[in-house]
Amino acid sequence: MRRPVYRPRRLRRSPHVRALAAEALLDPSHMILPVFLGDGIKKPEPIDTLPGHHRYPPESKELVDYIASAMDLGVKSFLLFAYSKVRDRIGSAAFSSGGPVQRAVRTIRRELGWEPVVFTDLCICSYTSHGHCGVPRELPDGRVVIDNDETLEVYAKIAVSQAEAGADFIAPSGMMDGQVAAIREALDEAGFTDVGIMAYSAKYASAFYGPFRGALDSAPRFGDRRSYQMDPRRAREALREVELDIQEGADIVMVKPALAYLDVIRLVKDAFPWVPLAAYNVSGEYVMVKLAGSNGVADYNTLMMEVLTAIRRAGADIIITYHALEAAKLIREGFNPF
Repeated sequence: MRRPVYRPRRLRRSPHVRALAAEALLDPSHMILPVFLGDGIKKPEPIDTLPGHHRYPPESKELVDYIASAMDLGVKSFLLFAYSKVRDRIGSAAFSSGGPVQRAVRTIRRELGWEPVVFTDLCICSYTSHGHCGVPRELPDGRVVIDNDETLEVYAKIAVSQAEAGADFIAPSGMMDGQVAAIREALDEAGFTDVGIMAYSAKYASAFYGPFRGALDSAPRFGDRRSYQMDPRRAREALREVELDIQEGADIVMVKPALAYLDVIRLVKDAFPWVPLAAYNVSGEYVMVKLAGSNGVADYNTLMMEVLTAIRRAGADIIITYHALEAAKLIREGFNPF
């Protein structure tokens, strides 16, 4: 009897057959576009470290037009970050009703209504004189540490202020222990029970954040963030961090960065399949792909779509990516590199 030949190639024979069998599909509705705000600027400013992106005045027509154009392409969700000129020890401008994020959210709601899904990053690194994500405290021996519990009090104020402005989801990125519980309690007590939390649950101390820190001037002025962001050598710890955030009330959990941590994305999705999982395709990953495309090392569009597909294939339900607009345009045009 002739030995049977198994032919997996039958499912690869044409673009339509490959699409029929595809497991990981990209759609703009699963993407969140980061948007940068600049306090005190009069017109959009290009961000040198993030080619193709700008800082927008919080109450500008340009900001509204940018978000509206993204929505026309199918990108409906936005994550707001702000550069603040006003900086102090606790980042008090972050919870001011006149802060750049709060003003931008009110502008979006006034001009575009409630169709855009607005996520507001909650951290103080771009609002503080020291650049850390938490409030520093000097010990008797002269060492300076980040005071976790004092920071939670600041985070609670920021969350309520952002919810009052009209945010749909608060996205705490500081990696303080108990931050989700503190924010959930503050939101509920203020009557914002419908405002969700997208937790930066497994955020690693990564060198891939460099271009982002340049965009907001948010690099720490002393030390580093390794005492509160996760050690890149630890994958299983992510499961504990995610579990705690779910218990504390997170509606969406996140792994950050994405491309260099695909194994962590898969671990988290397998362990908690019922919770929406976001992955942040961070600034350093974005710039690497941009450079590869501009240098002729690879076809940019194909490389970009392959990277985003890999993140989805690893288990991400949501991708936060600086590629969102470019990818949405290609999807609308029917571009299929596979």
